[in-house]
Amino acid sequence: MQSATMTPLSEYLSTSYRPDCDYLDGVVLERNVGERDHSRTQTLLAGYFLSREERWGVRVFTEQRIQVRPTRFRVPDICVVLGETPGEQTFTSPPLLCIEILSPSDRLGEMQDRVGDYLAFGVKHVWLVNPQTRKAFVCDRDGLHEVKDGVLRASSEIVLPLSEIPL
Repeated sequence: MQSATMTPLSEYLSTSYRPDCDYLDGVVLERNVGERDHSRTQTLLAGYFLSREERWGVRVFTEQRIQVRPTRFRVPDICVVLGETPGEQTFTSPPLLCIEILSPSDRLGEMQDRVGDYLAFGVKHVWLVNPQTRKAFVCDRDGLHEVKDGVLRASSEIVLPLSEIPL
C-alpha cells in the first residue's frame, strides 16, 4: 500500500488544482469528475437552482471549497447557501445543501466520509445523485435513504422533482 504524501495547508490553499481537490488532514485527494454523465447532471442541477435563486433566496455554487474543520476542506459538486453570496472565497459556514453526483469510480467508504464531514460541519441537507441508475438519495445522521417519491427536499419551498432533471 502506497503512503500518502503530506502537503502543508498553506501549500494547498495557495495552489490551483484542476479540478479542485479535497484536503484531508494534510493529504490532497482528487475528486471523481470529468465524465459526461457527471458533468451534464451537475450542469442541470446547478441550472435548476440558479433559475430559482431569487424566488427561494438562495445562491448556488459549483465546486466551491468548504472548510469543514480546521484541517479539512471539501469541494462538493454543488452547494446551496441561504441568503446573499458569502463574502469569503473559501466557505467557513455550512451551506444549506451539498449535492454530490456519483461517478462509477466512487467508493462507498469515501462517500460516507465525505457525507459525514458535511453533516458534522452542520450542513442540513446532503443529496447524492446517481446519473447511471437515475436514483437519488438523502443522507442524514440515520444513514442513506433512497428518494422513493421522486422529489428531493431542502425545505417546504426548496424542492427538486427529479422528473424535471433529465438524468
